[in-house]
Amino acid sequence: MSILTDTAREDRGTASARHTGSGALKALVRAESFGAGAATVIAFVVFSVWAPHFLTAASLASSVQVAAELGIVAVAVTLLMIAGEYDLSVGSILGLAALIAAEALQAHWPEPLALLAAFAAAAVVGLLNGVLVAFTRAPSLIVTLAAMFVWQGVVYVVTQGFAVSVTVSGVSHGLFAGTVGGFAVSTIWWVALTSVLAVVLLRTGLGNHIFATGGNLTATRSLGVPVRRIKVGLFVLTALTAALVGIIQLVRFGSADPTLGQNVELTAIAAAVIGGTRLQGGSGTVLGTAFGCLTLGFIEVGLQLASVPTYFYQGLVGLILLAAVLVNLYLRGGKAER
Repeated sequence: MSILTDTAREDRGTASARHTGSGALKALVRAESFGAGAATVIAFVVFSVWAPHFLTAASLASSVQVAAELGIVAVAVTLLMIAGEYDLSVGSILGLAALIAAEALQAHWPEPLALLAAFAAAAVVGLLNGVLVAFTRAPSLIVTLAAMFVWQGVVYVVTQGFAVSVTVSGVSHGLFAGTVGGFAVSTIWWVALTSVLAVVLLRTGLGNHIFATGGNLTATRSLGVPVRRIKVGLFVLTALTAALVGIIQLVRFGSADPTLGQNVELTAIAAAVIGGTRLQGGSGTVLGTAFGCLTLGFIEVGLQLASVPTYFYQGLVGLILLAAVLVNLYLRGGKAER
C-alpha cells in the first residue's frame, strides 16, 4: 500500500525517467542531495587551494572523522525530521551517555556493562521524548528543548563542572576509537549506519511510512499506519546514535567533559537541511545529509588549517545553511515551501 504524498514522490526521484538520458539528468538536478553535493565539492576545492596541508592524508582523515561523528547523529535526526519532528536533546543525551559510562567505569563495572548502561539510559530518554510527543501531541521542539535543559543540568550537577576521566582499552577501545586504513573507526560506524538507514528509508514499507508521516499525518493515520510507534521508535533511534557518539568521544578523549555534545543538535539539523531535508517534513535523504556532514567537516578542519579563528565557523555554517535552503527551494520549483 503506497501512501506517499505527491511531494515525497517527487523528491524521491522520477522512476519512470530512470532509463532515459534527459529524464536521468532531470532527476539528478532535482535531487535533494544535489545542492549538498555541490557544497561539498566547493568546500573541498576552496580549502584545497586556501588552507595549507589540507590535501594531506592526516587532514582529510580529520575532516572525515568530524563528519562521521556528526553524521552518526545527523542521519537519525534526518529520519526524524522527515517524519515531521525535531530532537533538540541529542547533544545533552550524548553528554549524559558519556557521563554514565564514565561513572560506571570509575565504579569498576566491566566495560561492556558500563557501555550497555549508557545505551540503555539513552534509550529510556529517547523513549520518554517519543511518548510525550506522540501521545500528548506536545510540540517536539518544546518537549526536547525541555529535555535538553534537564539533562544538561543533571550532567553539570553530577560533574560539578569537572571532567570525569577514565581509561578504556582492549576491545572497547578498538571498537569505538580505533583506526581502519588510516581513518577513525567512527567512519565505519557512520558509513554502516547511513547505508542501513538509506535502505530502510528507500526500500522498505517502514521508509514509506516515515515519508508519509511527515507528508500528510491525517491521511497517514486514516490508512492505519502506526504513526505513534514510528515517531517513538525514531526518537529512540536518535537517542541511541547520540549515545554512540558519546561513547566514541569518551573512549577517544579519555574523559566525560560536561560540555560534551553542546550544539550537536543544531549542527545535526543544519547538516540535514543542507542535505535537502525539508523543515516541514515529508522529504529528505540520508545521502544529502552525508554530504552536509562532509561539507561541515571540510569547513571546520579547513578553517583551522587556514588559521582562521574558530568563531568564524558558526557564521559560515549559517550562511551555508541559508544558501542551501534557497538552492533546494529553487530546485524544487518552490512548490512545496510555498
